[in-house]
Amino acid sequence: MAVLVVEHVPGEGPYAIGPALDAAGLRTRLCQVWADDALPESLAGIEALVVMGGPMAAHSDDGFPTRGAELALLRAALAADVPVLGVCLGAQLLAVAADGSAVEGSGLQVGWGDVRTGPPAATDPLLAGAPERLGVLHWHGDTMELPDGAVLLASCDRYPVQAFRIGGAAWGLQFHLEADESTVDTFMAAFPADAATVPGLRDATPAALAALIPHRDRVLGRFAALVADRAEHTASRTFFTPRAARWEARFAADTPAYASAVARMGLRPGQTALDLGCGTGRVLPALRAEVGDKGTVLGVDVTPAMLTAAAREGRDGDLAHLLVADCLRLPLPSGTVDGIFSAGLLDHLAEPAAALREWARVVRPGGTLLLFHPSGRAERAARHSRPPSPDDPLAEPNLRPMLTAGGWHTQEYDDARAYFLTRAVRTG
Repeated sequence: MAVLVVEHVPGEGPYAIGPALDAAGLRTRLCQVWADDALPESLAGIEALVVMGGPMAAHSDDGFPTRGAELALLRAALAADVPVLGVCLGAQLLAVAADGSAVEGSGLQVGWGDVRTGPPAATDPLLAGAPERLGVLHWHGDTMELPDGAVLLASCDRYPVQAFRIGGAAWGLQFHLEADESTVDTFMAAFPADAATVPGLRDATPAALAALIPHRDRVLGRFAALVADRAEHTASRTFFTPRAARWEARFAADTPAYASAVARMGLRPGQTALDLGCGTGRVLPALRAEVGDKGTVLGVDVTPAMLTAAAREGRDGDLAHLLVADCLRLPLPSGTVDGIFSAGLLDHLAEPAAALREWARVVRPGGTLLLFHPSGRAERAARHSRPPSPDDPLAEPNLRPMLTAGGWHTQEYDDARAYFLTRAVRTG
């Protein structure tokens, strides 16, 4: 996994963004499209997307051969909730990708100048704590119109859209928050005609930069921390989002096996059942049948596109409540669930032992956990031309003690050719 940084022209690089990503332990993959670096065709292996500035126009393909491919990546990132930071041109492209628009401005805005942070900035994950007036480096002539649902975070009189957020993980900055000690000299050398419109720009830079750095480093550090914290979710979302529309049809034949597995949970009418990693929700009707009209069925998945597919299949509303949530941080009170069903999830988690402890937290004593897969471990390994791994969390010598430590008593362990099933009961 790496953070993809798209650089359009020499000199408009990530500057202070790079050290912030490094400090968070993130790897950077620099894509210099000006040097004919190929943009990736998908977000596989990408945990965040950073799109830098440049003199080309976000509203036109003229002189901008990678515009279409960049918009496609940005749209994929928005769909999969992959963190995005767009700077200057990158911010304009982000607005276009989200169904806003980029437009020609009223002329150059170059040099140090204030932007005003609005009330939404006070609770923004990146800009919270920024001063009401923030001195930043401007260097642009175009602007943008934001799409519906975008949150305006900062503005100024001449160009009202200066910073915005789309969804929970994509930010656009019209100004150059990433500026460091070398940025102004590099920009002045690259764009001398622009620089000539601002006498004294170089002389004003040390003081302006000194005032900006604490806020710059806090904002960029928060973005890097957010990327690192969401890395596991991002990997899942980038894999499943483009597959969500076809997932149900691809595995529809497994539905009877799921229903048979649910029948072994021992659920009763009126109880609460939880499907973790529910995907398109093929097991939710079986859970509803077990707990009846007076029971509660919850489907949890970390990929919004999967839940959208589940809703399209009619598996929301009266059938089940669908939640976007982290299975390691369930938004449920302790001891409120009677049974958990989970298919093909535990062995894909970075911390399966922690997951089992969290699942035990929300289940009442005597409640049930059913781990299931519609094929056995040996069959799945054979598909990949390898033997079953002894390190597999689902291998019996690994799973039984992990369940015990997590607060579960194993009642059944059945690793058959045609399915895998483990049933455990909450102790305590």
